[in-house]
Order: sequence, then structure tokens, then C-alpha cells
Amino acid sequence: MPSMNTAKEKAIDIIRARGGTIRTQEAFRQGIHRRTLYGLRDEGAMVSLSRGVYQLAEMENLPMEIDLVNVAKIVPHGVICLISALSFNGLTTQIPHEIWLAVERKARKPKISYPPVRVIFFSGSCFHEGIETHLIMEQEVRIYSAPKTVIDCFHWRDAVGMDVALEAARSYLKRRGPSPAKLMEYAKLCKVEKLVTPYLEAMVS
Repeated sequence: MPSMNTAKEKAIDIIRARGGTIRTQEAFRQGIHRRTLYGLRDEGAMVSLSRGVYQLAEMENLPMEIDLVNVAKIVPHGVICLISALSFNGLTTQIPHEIWLAVERKARKPKISYPPVRVIFFSGSCFHEGIETHLIMEQEVRIYSAPKTVIDCFHWRDAVGMDVALEAARSYLKRRGPSPAKLMEYAKLCKVEKLVTPYLEAMVS
């Protein structure tokens, strides 16, 4: 029988290999004993993010990517959106102090203890289109693409600010190989075509 310390060390290595966050059932499947898992929690080596989801305490001060990973693990059907997606795609000077997360309108609002999350309810094709899956710290994270996020910012301009939407559009169009046509495709999809058209025409003229 391995000592408790050895079991805890092995458990920590397993959790680190999965980005520092693990679900209870996932831990059990990986051979981490219930006593070991809860022992790490009770001694402060792990913190509870939400019911049945734990994070190594050593991960708390890491960059935004760990927060994206944690949210993706807690809400696997959500999509990183708006300010957080802009930041990930390099389209804003804004520094998000919370994770902006899109969930489908008919879904329940997720309960997340940490990190701070701002939930936005998207509907229909505006929720389902433009999603990219990125592998971050061994965790699949769903994030809206750059052009989709630009248009989402126009759609949700009251929440993010029109200045943020315009900055994002300019930043996107300055990139190598931008696609104004793709922006308009998403603008039609999200029903902001009339709003977006004059701004884009001015930027590309």
C-alpha cells in the first residue's frame, strides 16, 4: 500500500497533467482514491470551484488561460465570448476581470464559485455558429472566432460598449487576410447587418 503522502503526490501529478483542475468522477476514474482527493481539499492543497470540480491551489495565480480551462470544465457546453474572446483573439486593449461566457438561452444559468463569470444568454444560430475549439492545458475550450466575436460585440454593444465593438472591428480588419464578407455573414446571422454596414464600409474604404 502506498503511503498517504505518496498517494497525494501522485494525485497532484495527475491533476497537474489535466491543467490543474479535475472533476470528482474524473479523479476516481484516474485512480485517485476518495480519501486522497478529499484529503487534498481538506488540507488546502485543492480548492472547490463548484460542486464536484476542484482546482490545485497552486494554480490560482496563473494567467487567464487557467480560468478559461476551469470554466470550460465546469460548463462544457458554454462558449467563451465577448470581452474574454476578444482578449483571447488579440482584438482588444481591454483586460477582462471576469470570464464572459455564452450559454444557450434555454439553458440554466451555471453556478460557478470561481473564477468570476459573466453569463450571457445567446439564442439560436447566434449561439451555435462561429465556435472554435482550442486545446489549452489539455482541456478543450470552446471560444467564438475572431469575426464572430466582433459581430457579437455590436449585438451586445449595451453590455460591452460601442467603443469596444469599434476597436475590435478595426483590429480585425488590420490583420493579415481579414474577411469583411465573413463579418457581414455573421452580422446577418445576428441581425445587426443594418447597424454594422456603415461602420465597416467606412473602415474598408
